[in-house]
Amino acid sequence: MCNQETILNIIRLDPTISEQAIANKTGFSLEEVNETIVSLIQAGRIVGRSFILPEEKKIVCIGGANVDQKVQVLNQVTYETSNPAVSTRSRGGVARNVAENLGRLGLQSSLLAYIGGDSEGEWLLENTKQFVNLAPLKVIEGKSTGTYTAVLDPEGQMLLALSDMRIYDDVEEDFIEKNMHYLQHAEMVLLDTNFPGGILEQVISSCKAYQIPLCVAPVSAPKAEKLPESLEGVTWLIANHKEAEALAKLKIQTEGDFFRAAEVILNRGVEKVVISRGNQGIIYFTKDGEAGAIVVPDILVTDVTGAGDSLIAGILFGYLKGLSTENACKIGISCSLITIQSGETVNPELNHLKLIKAFQSCF
Repeated sequence: MCNQETILNIIRLDPTISEQAIANKTGFSLEEVNETIVSLIQAGRIVGRSFILPEEKKIVCIGGANVDQKVQVLNQVTYETSNPAVSTRSRGGVARNVAENLGRLGLQSSLLAYIGGDSEGEWLLENTKQFVNLAPLKVIEGKSTGTYTAVLDPEGQMLLALSDMRIYDDVEEDFIEKNMHYLQHAEMVLLDTNFPGGILEQVISSCKAYQIPLCVAPVSAPKAEKLPESLEGVTWLIANHKEAEALAKLKIQTEGDFFRAAEVILNRGVEKVVISRGNQGIIYFTKDGEAGAIVVPDILVTDVTGAGDSLIAGILFGYLKGLSTENACKIGISCSLITIQSGETVNPELNHLKLIKAFQSCF
């Protein structure tokens, strides 16, 4: 009989797929596929021939919900003078972006965040509510919604970014306590590092106590340093080059350095570490000894803003679907590639089917 996990992973990615299509994709005979599906039904891992999977719980995203401003210069930058540019506004914040990406992929996501009682906050709410449960979000009157401004070169690569996140300095522990029922009923929690260090420690310890899988997104190198020294209770930590350097307290210059940094982070209590290498792909390293590097296929880049957030969303999507660490990371890369082909921080064309096609095309 053919491998059950292979068949189940295919069904998780596309529950509408036919037995013949599974056979064509895997090289197994149709009879072998049918026998495996029967065994999966008998084991309760799928429900009937319609390939219905068990009902999914919600994912809770905690952290930033901002308005992103993107300013792209039209020519080579000339410093200390005015440069012709075009500017756009879009929805932002790591936690908010991950929540929207997951919502567009069909998962039920909720957002625990602070926004200001201003026009930017109203605009952000209006343009997020379709895909994300905003019930736990708190509007703070008299405060400005967080803003993030990215300056891009003519090719869409980031030159620098500026952020005004003062609203998050006011987040208090009772905000998490009042919304603890969301965490307790979640299948996964995503935590970015926009909130104060005490709040980060509170969420990490709560997830550990309630045995809720937790993913931490460090946001930036300075904000990564707000995390507690012990990261026991963190299931996934997904960082970029600079964030990993800050967390591991070492300079990353070679591929081996990426794995050494990941090992340092694992030793702080994390179960799975992923470090992005930009257009070179990612590396992953787990406490169980899984390790690997995945290269990103060449693709035309429109705008890299939001690529890291969609990488996180894709990895969590794959993880919640029961995929292996390697395949979850490949789903993350596929999701990221969809994002960088759009001028939006979250690609409005992202959906489950588009992600499957991107995954199949890339890997």
